Amino acid sequence: VQLQASGGGLVQPGGSLRLSCAASGSIFGINDMGWYRQAPGKQRELVATITNSGNTNYGDSVRGRFTISRDNAKNTMWLQMNSMKPEDTAVYYCQAVIGAHLMGVRRWSDYWGLGTLVTVSS
Repeated sequence: VQLQASGGGLVQPGGSLRLSCAASGSIFGINDMGWYRQAPGKQRELVATITNSGNTNYGDSVRGRFTISRDNAKNTMWLQMNSMKPEDTAVYYCQAVIGAHLMGVRRWSDYWGLGTLVTVSS
């Protein structure tokens, strides 16, 4: 099973960026998914989470500016980031609780993707 995040890059303050996270492998189900970020010298923090029924939760610093969404049929999640600020600069990680067939056994595990760098700067 792999989680692949993409879409990071350089954006000006006030601009927008959209991150994607795709899960692949012998998957039979995905429960909660989420985005987290880690800025230089800081701890990893919650950005947003979404359940498989679409219930969302946001960190205080991004609420009202970022929107998390997912397509269960495509095993894909997105993070739409608007009105971006320099303090949004960080490595963004996607996370998911995935049910997969591993060596003939059905197992639920927590997976993390490699991060994608987002830089907000003029």
